[in-house]
Amino acid sequence: MAEKFILKIYRGHPGHQYWEEFELELLPAMNVISALYEVQKNPINKQGNRVEPVVWEQGCLEEVCGSCSMVINGKPRQACTALIENLIKEFGSTTITLAPFTKFPLVRDLIVDRNLMFDNLKKVQAWIEVDSTWDRGPGAKISPDKQEVMYSLSTCMTCGCCVESCPQVNPNSKFVGPQIMAQVRLFNAHPVGSTQKAARLHALMEEGGIADCGNAQNCVKVCPKNVPLTDSIASIGRDVTIQAFKDMFSFPDRE
Repeated sequence: MAEKFILKIYRGHPGHQYWEEFELELLPAMNVISALYEVQKNPINKQGNRVEPVVWEQGCLEEVCGSCSMVINGKPRQACTALIENLIKEFGSTTITLAPFTKFPLVRDLIVDRNLMFDNLKKVQAWIEVDSTWDRGPGAKISPDKQEVMYSLSTCMTCGCCVESCPQVNPNSKFVGPQIMAQVRLFNAHPVGSTQKAARLHALMEEGGIADCGNAQNCVKVCPKNVPLTDSIASIGRDVTIQAFKDMFSFPDRE
C-alpha cells in the first residue's frame, strides 16, 4: 500500500481562518507545491467533503523568485524546495502544516500581500541611478573579494522569510526589515550606486531604520539563499555612525 501523509493547511480569508486537512498519497520527489496541486485537482478534505481549492502563490519553482513563501511546519521557507519525504523524516510525523506568513496582510489561504517589502526598498533607493543609452566604457574595477560579497547580497529574492522570523517586525514597530540592510549594503558597494550612499543611509537613520533592529539574528537562520544578513546589519550600523559624524562636521561641498 502506498504511503499516505496529511497536508494540514491554515486557510481562509481575513477574519475567518481555520485548519483543514487533506490526505494525500506520497509520490517520489514530491514537494509542497506538487502536493498543493494534488489538492487543487481533487479538493476533498479528510472528512470526505468537497471544498474550494486552496490558493497559493508561486513562480519559478526554482527558489529564485521568492513568491512561494509560507510557514511550513512552523518555519518560514520556500515551498518549492520543501520535499515532503524530507519533511516527514525531519519532523518524524506524516502531518505537514502549511500556513500563510503572519507579518503581511492576508489575501486568502496561503497568499499574503508583500508590497510592504517593496515599498521599503523604495525608501532606501535600492537601485542604480544610471542611464545606459550610451556606452560608458568598462567601468570601475571591483576586487574579486568585493565581487563575492556583492554576489551573495544580490541573491536576495525579497521572499519575506527574514521578515516573518524577525520579532522587531510587528504592529508596534516601523522596522523596515533585515533584507533592506543587505540591499543597501549591495547598492552602496556598487561604484555608481555609491554616489547615492548618503541618501540610503539617511533613510536608515529615520524611525524604523537600523536603530530599530533588536539583533535577534533569526533572519540569517531562515534565509533560503544564505544572504549574510547579520554581517550586513553590522556593516550598515557602522556606516550609519560614520555618516552621522560626517553630517555633523562636514560642509555640503565636502565628503
